[in-house]
Amino acid sequence: MKLSEFGLKPIDVQNSVVETQPEGFTRRGFIMTSLAVGFAVATQPVMADTIVTDSSGLVAGEVSIPVSDGKIPAYRAMPAKPGKYPVILVSQEIFGVHEHIKDMCRRFAKLGYYAIASELFARQGDVSKMTDIGEILSTVVAKVPDDQVMSDLDATLAFAKASGSANGEKVGIVGYCWGGRTTWLYAKHNPAVKAGVAYYGLLDGMKSDIKANDPVDIAGTLKVPVLGLYAGNDSMITAPAIDKMQAGISKSGSGSEIIVFPGVNHGFNADYRPTYDKTAATYAWKLTRDWLKDHGV
Repeated sequence: MKLSEFGLKPIDVQNSVVETQPEGFTRRGFIMTSLAVGFAVATQPVMADTIVTDSSGLVAGEVSIPVSDGKIPAYRAMPAKPGKYPVILVSQEIFGVHEHIKDMCRRFAKLGYYAIASELFARQGDVSKMTDIGEILSTVVAKVPDDQVMSDLDATLAFAKASGSANGEKVGIVGYCWGGRTTWLYAKHNPAVKAGVAYYGLLDGMKSDIKANDPVDIAGTLKVPVLGLYAGNDSMITAPAIDKMQAGISKSGSGSEIIVFPGVNHGFNADYRPTYDKTAATYAWKLTRDWLKDHGV
C-alpha cells in the first residue's frame, strides 16, 4: 500500500501474522537503539507544505528512556528556560518517531510544554526503512503488544518526572494515527493523566492475543477526558465505529468528545502527506490547545 492510498480503503490488521511474546518484551531484543533521521522512507517524497518548526529557545533532541527490559530511544523538546513544564506524551504514527512526530514535539514545546515521543516499536522493527505500508502493518504494528506500549509510556512519563524539568501533576497525551488509538487506551490505563487528544486513531478492528481491547471496548469506563479528532472521508474508521465510540463515552462521565471533520481524510494533520488539509489541521491544533488548557494541562 502506498501513502497516497492510506485512509482511502479499509485495512485488514486482524489477518496480519501476529507473534505473541509470552516471556515479556525481551524475546526479540531491541532492534532500534536510536531514532530515525528525517522522514520514514514510506512517506517519501514529502509534500511542499511540510512544516518545519525550529528549535530556537528550546532544548530539543534524542534521549534514552530506561524501560523494563532495557532502553528505548525518544525525542524530547522543552523550553530552554529553567522551569517545570506540563508534560505531553506524544504518541507516534505507524511510521515511528520520524521527522513529523519530532516536529509536533517542538510545536508543543514552543507552547511551553515538556513534549516527549518514545519509539514504541523499538523491539519489533525499524519502520523508518520500510517502503510499503502493508509491510509496516503486518510485520511490525500487528506484533506490538498493548501491554508493552502502556509500560513504555509509563516509563517515559517516569523519565520526564525524574528530569527536574517536568510538572508531573500536569500530564496529557496526544497521538496520531496508530498513536490516536494508543491515546484512548493509555487514558484508560493511567487515570492520572489529565487529558488526551486522539487524531484519527482506529477505534476497532485491532484486537488480538496481544491487544486485549479496542477503544470501543473501554469507552464506557473512561475517566480521563479525551478529545477524538476524526476525518469524515476516512474509510479505515467507519461511521458505525464512531457512533459506537460516541455512545460509550457518553456513558462514561469522562467528558470525552469526538469531532468529525467533513470532507477530509485520514492524516489531515500530517503536513508531509497528500491528505493534509491546512484548514482542518489549523482548527484541530486550536481545539487541541484549548482542550489541554481547559483540562489543566
